[in-house]
Amino acid sequence: MVCTEINSSFYKPHRRSTYDRWASSTPKDFLFSVKLPKAISHDHALISCAQPLSCFFDAVAGLGEKLGVVLIQLPPKLAFDDSAFGRFFDDFREYSDVAVALEPRHATWFTPDVEDKLQARRIARVAADPAKAPGASVPGGWDGLVYYRWHGAPRVYYSSYEVTELEAMASNLQTYRKAARQSWFIFDNTASGAALGNALTLSSLID
Repeated sequence: MVCTEINSSFYKPHRRSTYDRWASSTPKDFLFSVKLPKAISHDHALISCAQPLSCFFDAVAGLGEKLGVVLIQLPPKLAFDDSAFGRFFDDFREYSDVAVALEPRHATWFTPDVEDKLQARRIARVAADPAKAPGASVPGGWDGLVYYRWHGAPRVYYSSYEVTELEAMASNLQTYRKAARQSWFIFDNTASGAALGNALTLSSLID
């Protein structure tokens, strides 16, 4: 599978025609992950989001079957709230049954109870580096999707990973990807141009 993560959607909305153009200009087996707008995840904090969710899904419908995952990155201060969590994903599923990769960054999301709730709703928890909370470095939630995001360390968005680090990643990946229907490995250390080289090296280690 060849894929990319659309991160710009986090900062500003894109027209449906833009998503349509991206879909039509990529190979048949190409998939997109689209990051949920921060207006929903950060400004609204997942509360009262039916209308902005409707606008978001109207636009990303331009990707058609090439929409593989919606990525939801939460602000570090957003603690788990069972009521808000339930209402948000009830609304979310009114619009789409697309796979969800959730990247929480507050410690309250990393408990057995929340893990069960994510699994029940078929929501995968992102494995992130650097990890913002204990447990955040390994995948969690629904095991039908494995979604890794490597942001670069020690300098976030800039640092390239050493070959030894990529070899360790490849070894860990084999443990989680066997049961998953989809496996996504995203390098976000793009500011220095390190992402492509790291992705190609990792790909050669796991193929």
